[in-house]
Amino acid sequence: MILDRQTAIGAFVFGGFILALGAVILFGNFRLFNPTVRAAVIFQGSVSGLSVGAPVTFRGVRVGAVEGILLQFDPQTQAAYIPVTLQLEPERVRVVGDDSAARKTLELPALVTRGLRAQLIAQSFVTGQSQIDLDFDPSSSPVLHPNITGLPEIPTRLSTVQRVQEELSQLPLAELVGNAKGALQSMHELSERLAHDLPTLIASLQTTSERSTRAVDIAADAITDLHGRLDDTLTHVTQLVATGDQQMSQRGADLHALLTSFNQTVQQAHDMLNDLKSLTSSRGESRANLDSTLRDLAAAAAALRGFSNDVERNPQLLLTGRRP
Repeated sequence: MILDRQTAIGAFVFGGFILALGAVILFGNFRLFNPTVRAAVIFQGSVSGLSVGAPVTFRGVRVGAVEGILLQFDPQTQAAYIPVTLQLEPERVRVVGDDSAARKTLELPALVTRGLRAQLIAQSFVTGQSQIDLDFDPSSSPVLHPNITGLPEIPTRLSTVQRVQEELSQLPLAELVGNAKGALQSMHELSERLAHDLPTLIASLQTTSERSTRAVDIAADAITDLHGRLDDTLTHVTQLVATGDQQMSQRGADLHALLTSFNQTVQQAHDMLNDLKSLTSSRGESRANLDSTLRDLAAAAAALRGFSNDVERNPQLLLTGRRP
């Protein structure tokens, strides 16, 4: 009876031990069959929100967890460091080819050489928890701390928020504030000057505008009056030209009749002189004078005929005369 009780107690203790071991294996970080790789990330800034068990991801895919967080102080450099130990799970990564040469590319030194960097990012803005994200960034120069940890180290890079904070910290805020105050003071002085001078300027502009309006009205009236006078002048000039043309036409007809009559008279005189010529001797002095007179009369008659033809074609020659 006593032996059966001891056997039951032993079986109960052994069963409890098996259950505890199973809980550790299932729910703890202890991995019996899947080996893990331990690495370290050294932060010098704040790791607020990061806790043990926080996920470690690669571009959002979980590849491990945070195993431990410490705080170390270096008396030589007077700097504080926060080494964070990571527990990475290589079995979560599948290598194309799955041979030994391909698996060597997953070793941390090779990955760090290719640009593997760790970055602290916010896991949830509501709870304020943070996590560590891994990614390749060859442009970021690696900064290692061999004196802080003996584990393989993954260099860090600044997060977007940390970059913004660093850039803001480098801004000359005092100078910017001083410039802003100076600009505000200048704007205040300008507004006061405008408030003082603007009413006078507006009144001057109104006066100038009124004077310009009056000048434009006067000029418009003068132009209208001048336009009317020009119309009257053009009407009178048109009437004068018409009257002149009518008078020239009438005088041209009269002059033509006069020249025709004169031409007939000259012809008669010529005929008479011809008759006289036949009566006189060809060797006498009277005959020579008579020949000269006939020639002059013939030239005069030709000139009168030409002038008569010109006046008939252009009656205005009686006023303007022939031009040389």
